This record gives sequence, structure tokens and C-alpha cells, in this order.
Amino acid sequence: MHELDHYIYPHRVLHWLVAGAVFLSLASGLTLGFLGYERTVELLGNALTNVLYTSHKTLGVAILLLMTLRIITRLAFVVPDHEPPLNVFERVVSTSVHHLLYVALVAMPLIGWAATATGGFPVEFFTWQLPGILGKNEALSQTLFVWHERLGWALVVLITLHIAGALFHWRIKRDNVMKRMSLFE
Repeated sequence: MHELDHYIYPHRVLHWLVAGAVFLSLASGLTLGFLGYERTVELLGNALTNVLYTSHKTLGVAILLLMTLRIITRLAFVVPDHEPPLNVFERVVSTSVHHLLYVALVAMPLIGWAATATGGFPVEFFTWQLPGILGKNEALSQTLFVWHERLGWALVVLITLHIAGALFHWRIKRDNVMKRMSLFE
């Protein structure tokens, strides 16, 4: 394979690490969002509920760190050409979805961090407690949590579009788009 047929290996690894972290974060976030704190405690108990919250926060910080590295590798190294080239519609949709994903995957953990801190809750990364971005402000916290949730649903839509595009290129067009991010090519 020619080196410009795919992203550099570290960028591909970061892509799949972010994908896994986002999947787990959305799963835990949707669980907590649908059930709420009290219902989660009823179903899972206090200890497991705390693990779920800590895991969700840890995943958010991890996503922020991984996305920072992704942005660095994306800017520092050549982006592979599409071969064959995408048509205008595909290029506009692909570029839009990718840029929106990058923005959302940076904004989402920052908003979650700020919402958590302004709510007076600990911002945790594994066993470490991180400083809050902002001081306690319950009204702001509620607003930020609403935006965190809305951005979560926007991420679900963007990820669905991203996966649909990947499947379209892999199974219908059968072009080389999928190998650009493959870990095995």
C-alpha cells in the first residue's frame, strides 16, 4: 500500500480509541440520562452508580485528551487523497460530518466538565479529582447539562451518518475509503 493511501498509523489508532471511548461514554451517559440518579441507585446500588458516573467522567476526559492528539496528528501529517476522488456531494457531506464530529468531541467533554464543576460535583479522571473549570453555579450547571445532553444526541446523529457513509463506501461503492482508517492495511 502506498503511504498516501491511508492516515498515519498513530492517527488510525487514535480514531479507534476515540470510537471505543465515545461508544462507552454514550452508553453510560444515556443510561444515566434515562434513569436519573435515584433510579440508577435503585437498580444498581450506590457503589455501582458511583462507578458509572466516575467512568463516564473519566471517559469524557480521555476523549478530550485523545481528540487533542487526533487534532495534532491530523494537522501535522498528510491527509490521504480519496482514490477514486469523491464527488462534490460526498465531499461536502464527508467534510461537514468530520468537522462537526471534531467540534462536538471537543465541546462535549468541556461542557460536561463545566456542568459537573458548576453543579458542585467532583470532576474525576480515574481516581484523580480534577479542578473545576468554573465555580459552583447551579443554574448554569442545569443549562450546561441540558446542552451536554443535546450535544450527546447530536453526536448520535453524526456518528450514525459517519458509520452510514463508511458502510456505503465499503459495501456499495467498494472504493478505497475504508482502508484509509483501517488498522490492518
